[in-house]
Order: sequence, then C-alpha cells, then structure tokens
Amino acid sequence: MPSDDVLTWTAGRLADAVRNREIASRELLSLALDRIDRINPKLNAVVTLAAERAGAQAAAADEATAHGEATGPLHGLPITVKDALEVAGLRSTGGAIELTDHVPAADAPAVARLRAAGAIVFGKTNVPRWSGDLQTYNEIFGTTNNPWDPARVPGGSSGGAAAAVATGLTSFELGTDIGGSVRIPAHCCGVFGLKTTYGIVPQRGYLDRVGGGVSDPDINVLGPLARSADDLDLLLDVVAGPLDEDAVGWRLELPAPKAKTLADYRVGVWLDEPSLPLGAEQRAVARRAVDALADAGARVEEAHPGVAFEEQVRLFMEAVGAAVSPSMDPELGEVVAGGHLVWLHALDRRAALRRAWADWFDAYDLLLCPVIPIEAFPHNQEGDFIDRTVDIDGVDHPYPSLISWTGVVGIMGLPSAVPPVGFTATTGMPVGLQVVAPWYHDREAIVAAGLLADACDGGYRVPPLD
Repeated sequence: MPSDDVLTWTAGRLADAVRNREIASRELLSLALDRIDRINPKLNAVVTLAAERAGAQAAAADEATAHGEATGPLHGLPITVKDALEVAGLRSTGGAIELTDHVPAADAPAVARLRAAGAIVFGKTNVPRWSGDLQTYNEIFGTTNNPWDPARVPGGSSGGAAAAVATGLTSFELGTDIGGSVRIPAHCCGVFGLKTTYGIVPQRGYLDRVGGGVSDPDINVLGPLARSADDLDLLLDVVAGPLDEDAVGWRLELPAPKAKTLADYRVGVWLDEPSLPLGAEQRAVARRAVDALADAGARVEEAHPGVAFEEQVRLFMEAVGAAVSPSMDPELGEVVAGGHLVWLHALDRRAALRRAWADWFDAYDLLLCPVIPIEAFPHNQEGDFIDRTVDIDGVDHPYPSLISWTGVVGIMGLPSAVPPVGFTATTGMPVGLQVVAPWYHDREAIVAAGLLADACDGGYRVPPLD
C-alpha cells in the first residue's frame, strides 16, 4: 500500500491514479481512515463516519476500474461532506442539536452530482450551529481546530471541511457560503476555495434550520474547497447546473477564461478601508501578492467599484440577517428579518449597486481584496456572535465586522476564488486573498487564483501534522 502522503495530492491527480490503476479506491479509503485515526483527534474536523458502506462502494469502484468502466471524473475518490448538506443514509445535523439524529432519505442535489461523478462519501465534517459563525463549534461535536495552530480557529462555517482538505483527510470538500463560509476557512487553513456565482449550484438539501433544505436561501451558494485551482475547476464542472426540473427550460454555459497569463489582466486592488484596517502582518503578505501580480505583467491599479464600503456592508448585514432569520427564535427572527416592504427596498438598492459593479468590470477584469482583515485568530466562544470583539493590532473591532469583505462580494452574488498567497511572519499562519470576477465568470476567478498563487510562490502546503 502506498504512503498516506498521496492523500495530500490534488483531486485531479488522485483521480488519474485511480483511473490508471496506480492506486485502488479501497487503498485510498483505508489510508484516509487510518489518517483520520491519527490526525483527527487533534483537529476534530471529521465528526461522522460511514466506513463500512464506503468500503463496499470502493470495492465496486475498483471492480469497475478493472473492467474499464470508470463512472466519472471523480471515480473512486473518498470524500467527506460538510455536515450542513444532506447525505442519504448518513447522519446530517447542520451542527444543531435539533437534528442530532437526522438521517436524510436523499442526497442534496450537489452531493448526488459528486456521487454520480464517482466520488464515495465516507464521512461528514464539522460546522457551527446552522452554519452561523466564522468559527466551527457546536453542542453535538465540539470544537474544530486549525491544522496550522490548534489554538486558533479553522474559520467557519466550512471549518471542518477546510481543515480536512488541508490535512489530507479527504480528496476535496463542498462548502456553503453566505457570509464567507467557503472563503474564510480557505484563508484560515491555507487551501483553495471558490464562492460560486449565486444560483449556479443547487442549494437544496442545505440544513440551515429545522425543515430546511427545500428552497434556496438568499445570498448563499455552494462551492468547492480543494488543494489546487485546477481542482476547483474540475469540481465546478461536476456540481454547477440547474436542477432537473429547471433543466427542461434552461442550461448553464459559463464563459471560458479569456486570459492565460497574469499579464493579460487589468486588476483593481482594494485593500484599504479606514473602518476595517488590515492587520500589519496580513497587509505585508497582501502587498507582496500585489507586487507579484505587477512583476508578472498584470496592469495593477488601486481601484474598486464606485460604491461606499460601509453602505454596502450595511445592506449585506440587513440581507443576510433576513436570510438566516428562519433559524432564529421566532420573535427575534421577525425583528431581524424586517418587513416585506423593507426587503423590496433593499432589492432596489442591491440592483443599483450591482449595476455599479458591472460598469466597473467593463474596465477591469478582476478585483483583488481581503477575505478577513487578520489571519486565523484564537478560539473565542465567549458570549454570542454580536457581542464578541476581535483584536486587530491592539484595537478591538466588532466580531461581525470580520465578514465585511466577504459580505460586499456576497451581496452582489459575484464569484470569488481564494488562493493561498503566503504566510504571516510572526505567527506563520496562511493568508488568502479574494480574486473577484464578474457575474458568471467563475472560471476566470479560478484561473487567476491559480496564476496568482504561482506568482507568489504560494499555493497549498501540507500543515505540520505531528
């Protein structure tokens, strides 16, 4: 049997190895389960296992491979799935005690697409309650730790997913992102993440409340977490597209990337906002990334859409509050959601802002901006989301402000890929940046993220696991 170091390969490379019979699916699954036994106690990333069922599926995959009948681009790859997404026959809790024993009868459509492409689901990864935090802990499974420093958070809400990807416990993951829940864990754990254009990946089967998963929450998207930009593209091909009932009337054709090198891009850089300054160490990493862009020939300018940062953050906070209000106590939910007229006015404001972004993207190909203003921070579970603060270079800032940068992109529904671009000098923590592209230009964001990671000598690195 090969070394379990193969588990830190990209998903594409692993799929090729299975297809070429260099590695058996059963070997990969056995290695992953052994690695979880060794590493997961320090992380608490993987919280539910279905080893026996997955073993039978891996054996069937190997039999198919032997007969030249590989089922798809992910054939035989063992994967975990974020616990906010339903998996048929496997406990899926959304991190909420109300769903402690919830075992769905059907897969979320996006999960079903991964299975149809040949992936084998063998476990679930940890989330905060109802995916409602940028840390990852809950009453059922406890706290997930960052693989680079267990005293720090892995991000949230796809923190278990990102930690599992970073440490090779899974071939890849599928996250959800309403306030940064793919992008923040990618940044914190040093992996690649993609917030997809709103609406291109079905959200059904997403557990954000009791009885949830039957509609598509506002702002929220599903997107992959992986160890390379190429993997993001591979996985986007698998999960994007309309639901079956919609496919009779429309199909998705995402445009191909127009650029092949960074020199082909005109990039706006938006790092400075007085209300939410970057930490000094993170700023240094971000500035080196900007310099690398320029050195690679990109036309780099300090420029961003003509929108007021704080105004757009307020709109995001209003909209995301309404979107998550069904998971709250009914009285609080009514207050947070506001009335229908308020929501309609917010839609009008959003439409005007979307036009401003679209006009800006007529002149620029990409926007480069932070994910959060600091690296992964120490665990902080005191009080609640609203009351906490976070220290940025000795100044306390409101904890909710950490999702401001992800929020201004999310409220516009734009695609944003996060590549690892370096590490902080003192804490040695990974740093990612958002590479934001126009509506439906997910592939452009992915390609540019990969090129940027290469230019920075960044990209995925295996965390110190022992």
